[in-house]
Amino acid sequence: MADVLRIATFNLENLDDRDDLKPSLADRIPVLRPQLEWLAADVLCLQEVNGQPHEKHAQRGLEALDRLIEGTSYAGFHRAMTTSPSGVAMDVHNLVILSRHPIVEARQVRHEVVPAPSYRMVTAEPPAEEPVPVEWDRPALHVKIDVDGEALHVFNLHLRAPRASFVPGQKIDAARWRTMRGWAEGFFIASMKRTGQACEVRMLIEELFEHDETVRVAVCGDMNAEAFEMPVRLIRGDMSDTRAPELARRVLVPAEDRVPEDRRYSITHAGRHAMYDHILVSATLSDRLRSVAVDNETLLDEVGDVGDQAVPQSFHAPLVAEFTWP
Repeated sequence: MADVLRIATFNLENLDDRDDLKPSLADRIPVLRPQLEWLAADVLCLQEVNGQPHEKHAQRGLEALDRLIEGTSYAGFHRAMTTSPSGVAMDVHNLVILSRHPIVEARQVRHEVVPAPSYRMVTAEPPAEEPVPVEWDRPALHVKIDVDGEALHVFNLHLRAPRASFVPGQKIDAARWRTMRGWAEGFFIASMKRTGQACEVRMLIEELFEHDETVRVAVCGDMNAEAFEMPVRLIRGDMSDTRAPELARRVLVPAEDRVPEDRRYSITHAGRHAMYDHILVSATLSDRLRSVAVDNETLLDEVGDVGDQAVPQSFHAPLVAEFTWP
C-alpha cells in the first residue's frame, strides 16, 4: 500500500542512441540517470524520447530509454507510450509514462475531440489556393492507473514550441526568415497548434469530470508556456477566467505554485527564467499535495551557457510533486 505518491515530469531533450550522436548516449546517462533517481517517482512522464530501429528488423523501439533506466527501479515499471500509426515508436519525440502501479487503460489522442482547423496561408509563395488543416505536432498520452484500488488519470503532453511554423517560400534556410510578414504568419500558425491541442486536452478532462467530478487528474509535461499564458490557462480553467463558482471542482491547480518564486523555473533562456514544465492537478489531488520540487540548481542557460555546443544535460529541469495516499 502506498503512503505517498510521487508524480514527476521530465523533458529528456532528444534522448537517442545514434552512432553519430554528440554527446553520445553513454555520455548522457551519467548525467540524466541521477536526476531520474532523485525524482524517486511512482509515476514518471517523459517527453522527447526518440525511437531506435531494432537490430533485426525495421520496427522502432525505445532502446535508448531502456539503457537509461537500466538498473533503476523504473526498469520494472509499467509503461505506456505514443506510437506511429503502425503501432511502433516514432523516430522522434515519443511521450512515455512509466508507473509503479498498473496502467489499466492507455490511449493517445490527436484530433479525436477537436478537429484540425483549416487555414489558408496569405504569405505563401506560390500563393495558397485552398485552406489546409493545421494539425497538432504530437498526440497527447492519457492513462488510467490503479493506485491501491483508486483510479488516477494522468495526461502527458508536449505542446508546440513558441517558434514559427514553416510557410512555403518564406524561409532563407532552416533558421532564417525572408520576410517579417512570413515569420508573423508562421508564428500565428504555431500558436494555433499549441493552443488548439491545449483545448483538446481540456475537452478530454471535461469528459472525465462529466462522469465524476471527484476524479483524480494530473496533467504533466512540457507545455512550452507559463501558467499565465493561453495554453496553460485553457487546461487549468481557472475561476478568474470562467467566473463560474459551480465549476470550481473542475479547476486544475499548478502544483509548482508550492515552489518558492525565486526557484520556480524549469528552463533558462538568455538569462530569463521560465516555468514551461508543469504538473496541473485536480482539486481531489491538490487536497493531498504535500511537497513539490524542481531540480534546477545546475540548469544551463540554453543560449548564454552553451551557444551551439551540444551538452549531455537537458535544458529542462525535472519537476516532482508528492501526494499523501491514505
